[in-house]
Amino acid sequence: MTASSSERGASLGVNIDHVATVRQARRAPEPDPVHAAVLAELGGADGITVHLRGDRRHIQDRDVEMLRQVVKTRLNLEMAATQEMVKVALTIKPDQVTLVPERREELTTEGGLDVMLNSVHLKPVVKMLDDGGIRVSLFVDPDLEQVKECHRVGGAAVEINTAAYADSRDDRAREANLRKVADAARLGGKLGLLVHAGHGLTYANAARVAAVPEVSELNIGHNIVARAVLVGMERAVREMVAVLRRP
Repeated sequence: MTASSSERGASLGVNIDHVATVRQARRAPEPDPVHAAVLAELGGADGITVHLRGDRRHIQDRDVEMLRQVVKTRLNLEMAATQEMVKVALTIKPDQVTLVPERREELTTEGGLDVMLNSVHLKPVVKMLDDGGIRVSLFVDPDLEQVKECHRVGGAAVEINTAAYADSRDDRAREANLRKVADAARLGGKLGLLVHAGHGLTYANAARVAAVPEVSELNIGHNIVARAVLVGMERAVREMVAVLRRP
């Protein structure tokens, strides 16, 4: 029998976007992110995350459609809060949608969603998705006011952006940024939100975020995919699972 997430610590959502990045570099059929998702689940992933961007730079609509059929754990669709993406989500029905900011010129998601600034737009989007039976999470920086606004707009979960912690160059900055993540997570928990975290996490730094009591899930992509290039996806995921579950 498999232990529950609470018994095992933070669960692991594996973001497979960059498997698709390699494929799209040559517009080739492989590597197929759907195959990567199957291997990630075999390696112990608790969920699969993909970001369907407006410019379709990596994950394609076909990928999300097939993943919905194949994923046995849970499918988390990262997306911008646009009419186009809401329609995709309501058609495909992922288990969860994570609303993220999106700019065409960025290499990857830069910073959290400004829920306070965009609350008038976000509230009906959250309601439409919720009415469609899809749990909604919002990706925000570790700012207490942003976390409060996630609750006000009706989100079921908040994902705390760990980039500042992950990118810290010295111990003092790292500790300060980890405290911000922990404080935001604590507030999210008090408000009744599910608390997730991610961005820039690696085999070397993820365990400390996983140890924050309120954090129930980490979403990790690039570092796992980079490791998978060398050792294979299943082993790379098993190694990250071992990091997160280490006593």
